[in-house]
Amino acid sequence: MNRLFEKSRTGESRRTTLLTNAARTILPMTCFSLCLMLAPASVLAVDEERREFHVSVNGDDQNDGSRTAPFATIGAAAERARPGDTITVHEGVYRERVNPVQGGAGDRSRIVFRAAPGENAVIKGSERITGWVNENNDTWKVVLPNEFFGDFNPYADVIYGDWFNPQGRKHHTGAVYLDEHWLTEAAELSPVLEPVGEDPLWFARVDDEHTTIWAQFEDVDPNEAKVEINVRRTVFYPEEPGVDFITVRGFTLMHAATPWAPPTAEQIGLIGTHWSRGWIIEDNDIRYSTCVGVTLGKYGDEWDNTSEDTAEGYVKTIDRALENGWSRDNIGGHIVRNNRISHCEQAGIVGSLGAVFSEITGNVIHDIHVRRLFSGHEMSGIKIHGAVDFLIRDNLIYRTYRGIWLDWMTQGARISGNVFFDNGPEQDIYFEVNHGPYVVDNNLFLSPRTMKDRSQGGVYAHNLFAGSLKFWPELHRETPYLEPHSTEVAGFGDHPGGNTHFFNNIFIESELDVYDDAKHPMRMAGNVYLRGAKPAIHETAPFIPADSDPQIELIRENAALLLRMVLDADLRTDNNVIVTTGLLGEAIVPGLPFLDHDGSPLDVDTDYFGEPRDPERPHPGPFESPGTGEIEIDLTKPAWQKER
Repeated sequence: MNRLFEKSRTGESRRTTLLTNAARTILPMTCFSLCLMLAPASVLAVDEERREFHVSVNGDDQNDGSRTAPFATIGAAAERARPGDTITVHEGVYRERVNPVQGGAGDRSRIVFRAAPGENAVIKGSERITGWVNENNDTWKVVLPNEFFGDFNPYADVIYGDWFNPQGRKHHTGAVYLDEHWLTEAAELSPVLEPVGEDPLWFARVDDEHTTIWAQFEDVDPNEAKVEINVRRTVFYPEEPGVDFITVRGFTLMHAATPWAPPTAEQIGLIGTHWSRGWIIEDNDIRYSTCVGVTLGKYGDEWDNTSEDTAEGYVKTIDRALENGWSRDNIGGHIVRNNRISHCEQAGIVGSLGAVFSEITGNVIHDIHVRRLFSGHEMSGIKIHGAVDFLIRDNLIYRTYRGIWLDWMTQGARISGNVFFDNGPEQDIYFEVNHGPYVVDNNLFLSPRTMKDRSQGGVYAHNLFAGSLKFWPELHRETPYLEPHSTEVAGFGDHPGGNTHFFNNIFIESELDVYDDAKHPMRMAGNVYLRGAKPAIHETAPFIPADSDPQIELIRENAALLLRMVLDADLRTDNNVIVTTGLLGEAIVPGLPFLDHDGSPLDVDTDYFGEPRDPERPHPGPFESPGTGEIEIDLTKPAWQKER
């Protein structure tokens, strides 16, 4: 399909498993499979040959995969699955890397991998380890033959790549886990031999024959406790690109020795789509990835990790992607919804180019890059390059280094109804070198630093900003804008700033006067400024209620997320109007109208909860009917409370 992949791709070494062996011995395409690829989805949708394969920890890979004779591994089922088939995985822990070797034939003829309803199916990239010997006090040691790891040893695999900063030491993709939670890698052995501090440590040394791991287990015998170590780079990721229309539903996916995933290299996550089209990743618990949880990203090639020095390096990455199938017909269109994604030290979700035309909705994303052993320029709850016709809606994002980072070619995107809190030291949201158009509406930005804007062509409507804003122009990088609803480059431009519009927002302590010197025209109307927030000169009639302190407070109460605040009066004025495509005009640089992510006319006529707004005089902020006085609003959305 793509010229880049007509030759064999060497890729990185992998642990020898049944799945990878099968992937290396795929037979040439039969006439039947070729017909499946060419047949219309409507024909395949009524195919009576659809099958359901079952997998059980008590099964056998020599079975036929029926309910009464299930397979033992998900990989055995993946080898046999064809478009339209379902793989049902039953209760238990599966220690394997799932490598789908064939995808579906369309949205109505997918290959579905699902945990059996009501059953906890766990797929791990780790193995349980015994044979620990006490070294001294709470420090233990285990020695493993290198053959144990096959052709991928994460304790010899050093993290590196474009825009990665090791902060003066080596870091490895391996990890050690006690009761499924990771210990911290030490830079050298000596601290591991000392008494246990706040964070238990581990250290590994690999020679020609053995891998030796030292670890601290305070008041624990690791031979009796649940101690695991990473052995697989990824948990659910196709070896080859172009495996389309896969659904992954209802699993716990954890413990992956993932590499750094910059926008200029193959992006391998704990689970990832690998330059494909039409995946649905839903209702999963995805946690403990050395670098990234979910990748919707780029393929790999000989130019991986060679482009850090110049912005032109990423432009060339875009050019090569276009030569290798980057289009709506081949790439993107993924859905990532209703997952819990946590404990990843680079990002929760990453996508460079491969994430176009996708949706990220209803996810809970937390504890991202909280250990900060290394650094770089790719850390965020969600980090997307090329958010084209993109939807990010109804997500809860907290305790991340940065909430959302949209970088290059954000065009036709909508970010709506999300809640951000306790993020930092960076911002809830960052727009870097985009030309728009994009729309940000009905969000709650509740961290001390709410937004960094290094772009133009954005619209902000009905948001609550409870922290600082930062804006500055970028005159030293020309970045592309695209043809409408396409990946084709239409032109390039720098970023003097402006062409950014604020309607019907509530600002608390935010300083909008940072936009006073923006070069492109600005429009601001219907905004409310509380507790010392400062309007910009572009707003002719800002509403600044006298002595108004909302006393905003966020409360976690059982499974609910409650917002408590004080509103002394109705905040509406005659300047509050419904925000529509007709009101907004065009983004200046690309010359395109502000539309919804699906290309339909924009109409911000509902609030955070989906309730209709007053068509004549909508209330500023995310809520149409917040009330007055001391109020309490339950922000919780149903997807956040799903059992995993």
